[in-house]
Amino acid sequence: MSANSATSHAMPPIDTSYKRIITIALPVLLANLAMPLQSVIDTAIVGNMNDTAKLAGMGLAIQLLSLLLVSFNFLQYASSGLAAQALGQLANNSNTSAVSAPTPLLSILQRALLLAFAIGAILLLAKPWLIDFGLQALSANPESGRAAKTYLDVRFWGVIAELMNFAFIGWFAGQGKTRYMLYQQGFIAVLNIVLTLFFVFAMQMGLTGVALGTTIAFWFGILMALWLSRQHLKISWSVLFKADRQYFTKEKMLRLFSLNKDIFVRTLILTLSFAWITRLSAQSGDVILAANAILLQVLSISAFALDGVAVSAETLSGQAAGRRDWPRFRIIVNRTGVVSYGLAIMLSAIWWLAMPTYLGFMTNIESVFTLAYDYHLYAVLLPLVGVGAYWLDGIFFGLTAGSVIRNAALILAAIFFPLSWLLYQQWDMTGIWLSVWCLLLLRLVILGGFLYRANQTGSYEKLQPEA
Repeated sequence: MSANSATSHAMPPIDTSYKRIITIALPVLLANLAMPLQSVIDTAIVGNMNDTAKLAGMGLAIQLLSLLLVSFNFLQYASSGLAAQALGQLANNSNTSAVSAPTPLLSILQRALLLAFAIGAILLLAKPWLIDFGLQALSANPESGRAAKTYLDVRFWGVIAELMNFAFIGWFAGQGKTRYMLYQQGFIAVLNIVLTLFFVFAMQMGLTGVALGTTIAFWFGILMALWLSRQHLKISWSVLFKADRQYFTKEKMLRLFSLNKDIFVRTLILTLSFAWITRLSAQSGDVILAANAILLQVLSISAFALDGVAVSAETLSGQAAGRRDWPRFRIIVNRTGVVSYGLAIMLSAIWWLAMPTYLGFMTNIESVFTLAYDYHLYAVLLPLVGVGAYWLDGIFFGLTAGSVIRNAALILAAIFFPLSWLLYQQWDMTGIWLSVWCLLLLRLVILGGFLYRANQTGSYEKLQPEA
């Protein structure tokens, strides 16, 4: 205990000011907001095709892609953690000037990209089975199912690029290069807008053009990320693609999985939960499915915005936990909570003012617009309802409390699925939205319970894995 205290006193204190929290959060927030823009753009274009089945199919397709791809976002978390550790090790060495051979930092990126390529290739080979089984599992109606299949047949050619995108985001974030994240995601979003509008309106390619624009944008985004990586490391293209066998052992490759197996379980349960909500919407008909596809974009955009503060919570709580400075850890929990809820209030106010304009932009189908407007207050309040879940996710990621994150997700699954079915049976569309709220609030309550218990007993160390 005394050694830890001595180390803590020897180091400069962690800056826990509100200014520091916002400084960390703002670039991440801006970079993150570019990420859901792809699906928002696609949904808006399809929503103005005056075809309910196509818009409903779009909602199914995006949910199925999310279920498949987000399940592998451990590529992002693993790349982030390993890059941060490697950067710290390099900072301790004096000979870190020129990079003439693959370094541990470069090799982390290479391993993550190789793994992303392998997983993406398997998904691409399994495309026909995955699409058919996935749409059947989501209870797609014949017309919306055909529309979803048309979109997915093209978008699947970009799954490798989208998985590689996870690796680049994590690698840049782990080194604090959030500026590069912003460049990359902004480039993808802008190119997606240009290409999709060209293919749909100039080439008259319809739903296929929507998918093609997004797919090409992601592949060009990977080229952009490779260029940024080369500029960052100050290496040549040949060195960028040169692999060192000592960094590609079986143990090092498997570490990408083992570091985040618990996060994989948690993410899979969350994506299955949202897939379940989509299935309930699909069972209620294409109009409800289409309206919910538009309204749930509010959660997607808001979640990426709130994740900026969650990254602040993760970074600062991780630093405090590493020093075993629990008094400062409690300060960080409180202050990041204040900033998170402040941002959530602001987001809900913005959505409340912008919702009529947003719905008009997203669809010109009268029945879909009317239904979405009838339920828009549920969506407006999503930032306030969900902020606690994202904030506490950041705290527990900072603690690297993988087992707690996994156990919380398992408890969530045991409660959420039967509860949402009862709500749906009782109130149909209203029940679906109450299910969304329950999913978010249960995450807050369960993780909050773990944190409260640790705070009451003073046993924060038990939340962390063994060293």
